[in-house]
Amino acid sequence: MKNLKVTTNGRITLPAPLRIKYGFTPGRRVRFEVTDDEIRIIPLVTKEEIQANIGFLGTTSQRPGKKGKLLKALMKEKSKIRLARLNDGL
Repeated sequence: MKNLKVTTNGRITLPAPLRIKYGFTPGRRVRFEVTDDEIRIIPLVTKEEIQANIGFLGTTSQRPGKKGKLLKALMKEKSKIRLARLNDGL
């Protein structure tokens, strides 16, 4: 892996192959996970990506305006994660 330089503002530039491979596009939201000996940068799933994949498993409702069971479960889990983050102060 190529060594990167941190700027005076604390910024780094991810090499293009990593940006492409992991979907780091301009405006992409990320999460930092910090452990004792490493920092992980995790790209977050966007609303558009979720919307684009609705129904690919064939579990969505056939009725207009109704959401499928899988999407409901995903949205419920996402709400729990957001609430936990708020409670943790992140």
